[in-house]
Amino acid sequence: MIYILEDDDNIRKLINYSLKSQGYEVNDFALPSLFWQAMESQKPDLLLLDIMLPEEDGISILKKLRTDFKTSVIPVIMLTAKDSEYDVVTGLDAGADDYVTKPFGMMALVSRIKAVLRRYEKADSRKEIIEWGGIKIDENQHTVFAGSKQIFLTVKEFDLLVLLMKNRGNVLTREQLLEAVWELSSAVESRTVDVHIRTLRAKLGEYEKNIETIRGVGYKFI
Repeated sequence: MIYILEDDDNIRKLINYSLKSQGYEVNDFALPSLFWQAMESQKPDLLLLDIMLPEEDGISILKKLRTDFKTSVIPVIMLTAKDSEYDVVTGLDAGADDYVTKPFGMMALVSRIKAVLRRYEKADSRKEIIEWGGIKIDENQHTVFAGSKQIFLTVKEFDLLVLLMKNRGNVLTREQLLEAVWELSSAVESRTVDVHIRTLRAKLGEYEKNIETIRGVGYKFI
């Protein structure tokens, strides 16, 4: 099930129609209050979330989702008319898995949705426990502990940490991380990696030192 929270009727109906034509189950909402009401009975597999909304803005909604363990791993793609770097980074900092700026083509949007869902499905199907330097990951349960404290990561933060830990001691370039975690190859998007490393470190607290920056190259887990 894909949820769409978008107050523009034309855009919302067009996305709904396009996704249903691709075989997806869809439910759409013009108001955040209607979205929250639906969340009480069913959680979506993915949320398309507009930033500029009545009642409550999309960034506020995203932060609420990410701080609740019941909804923290729901993939979220931001839909926004704002395309400045500040707005993009704000959305990514808040835990968005991807963003699409308006106007956008429906086939391009569907492609981004498929890519995010593939990453989510891969993360959900893993069954390995990884532990090093005080950090423990259970890939099957999708849980992360830093010391004795459980931390809650977005799907991409989780994938990023798993990739770094599985390649402990090896330097991974921003391009390698982009391709493996985001399935993107454009260096233009490399700031996405830096944003997620920053939020990941913040959540790891005292264990942030395990992620070392290799200036001008990328990152490695130590």
